[in-house]
Amino acid sequence: MNEVLSLALPFFGLIFIGFGCGKVNKIPPEGLAWLNFFIIYVSLPALFFQLLSKTPIEQLANWGYVAATSFATYSALTFGFLIGILMTGRIREATIVAVGSAYSNIGYMGPGLTLAALGPEATVPTALIFCFDTVVLFVLIPLFMAFGGSDRESVGAMALRILKGIFLHPFVISTIVGVGAAAIGFRPPAFIDKILSYLMQASAPCALFALGVTVAQRPLRQVPIELAPVLLIKLVLHPLFVWLLLGWIGGFDPVWVMTATLMASLPPALNVFVIARQYDVYVERASSTVLIGTVLSVFTVTMVLYLITHGLLPTAPFGR
Repeated sequence: MNEVLSLALPFFGLIFIGFGCGKVNKIPPEGLAWLNFFIIYVSLPALFFQLLSKTPIEQLANWGYVAATSFATYSALTFGFLIGILMTGRIREATIVAVGSAYSNIGYMGPGLTLAALGPEATVPTALIFCFDTVVLFVLIPLFMAFGGSDRESVGAMALRILKGIFLHPFVISTIVGVGAAAIGFRPPAFIDKILSYLMQASAPCALFALGVTVAQRPLRQVPIELAPVLLIKLVLHPLFVWLLLGWIGGFDPVWVMTATLMASLPPALNVFVIARQYDVYVERASSTVLIGTVLSVFTVTMVLYLITHGLLPTAPFGR
């Protein structure tokens, strides 16, 4: 248990330090702009590049793994959308509910936790899950919002916006560049490599601190009735389905299975609130989803870590 606490407590401790600072110092949300820019456009991309560029290229083309983990995310998204339709009766609101049910905080929390818990071997599956789960966000969300709204964007304009959202995302760009570097065996000069190493070491603490501050700035005003089933899907059923699906297919590296399970167990991403605010729908309830989901994940993610570190989560549950 000490091993689990040594992983979970520092990790969530950084979030709570950020949360406390956000509560004590009433700095406006705009004050986080440069820190968020540093995390999203500089530090985390450096992390993905550094780790992927040193990975054997044959490990980066595991399409069976991509298909299984993406299908699990799509399934969680579908169940969340159905709950949203039943509870709200509106497509746009149901879309935000769906994102809260399926899209983990894989940007700010994912790399730091998987690498700390499972080591460098978790780099490739972490990057693959991030890239293809991001496709869910940038492809399906604009489509659902278009179907549910009164504005009618042209197909060409929507397609261009979706492609830009995917291929201009700094995480995706750094992943593509890192894979390309691995393919040709490129290594940056020593001084650039050192700078990239400094940046990647800053990614986890900065991201977790910023997450805590951001959550603190989202007061709990409205708890939606659909929150309980949404968080049940996100924190329990999504990781359970990923684990069972990968175990049923079989043949995957145990670290990859554990990485996918751990990534799926993470709470709803801040993007749930960002998207809600972007479309001006379900904003207060989205904020509550992120806040309460993050708090509950202290217990659920710690439990997943306990199962993983104590060998209680077999990677071949069906005996294959």
